[in-house]
Amino acid sequence: MSFTGQVEVRRSTKRRRTVSAYRDGDRVVVLIPARFSAAEERDWVERMVARVNGTTRRGPAGDVELAKRAAELSARYLNGQARPSTVRWVPAMRSRWASCTPDEGSIRLSRRLLTMPAWVQDYVLVHELAHLLEAGHGPDFWALVARYPRTERARGYLDGVSAAAHLPIADDLADDLGSDEDLDSATG
Repeated sequence: MSFTGQVEVRRSTKRRRTVSAYRDGDRVVVLIPARFSAAEERDWVERMVARVNGTTRRGPAGDVELAKRAAELSARYLNGQARPSTVRWVPAMRSRWASCTPDEGSIRLSRRLLTMPAWVQDYVLVHELAHLLEAGHGPDFWALVARYPRTERARGYLDGVSAAAHLPIADDLADDLGSDEDLDSATG
């Protein structure tokens, strides 16, 4: 490892398989599952420090470019208030287009989005940026997302892609609606 700054390793019992890292001033913070052995920790720390320092290959279309795009969208639609620590492309997710960890400030976009129009990618970025300001899918969150002018069109596009490809990617409004049983009892 050629990194000369400090490295802080944080173990979490909630973290099962994923490892992530971000720069915090002159140090790199690496987040790992608590169950990792010392050898696994050393291996992952080395990999993640290299990734954060840009000594490994960047994701498609460039994580740096993606971070710049996120900053532009935050400035344009969220008054620059959403400031992610990392924004990166990740391998195709099974049940999401993207994810955000507000506590870490990290945003991950599925590579499935790479083949979609830029305005759809921008919607997904705005959606995840809004999670940095409002964690859930409540009214305040949707008010932030609605600032992006193509929100409804992009949501329809993503729903159509999911349905056509039989992807198990659920509509994010389902979080707010509850189960069908709850809806039946509320309307019946």
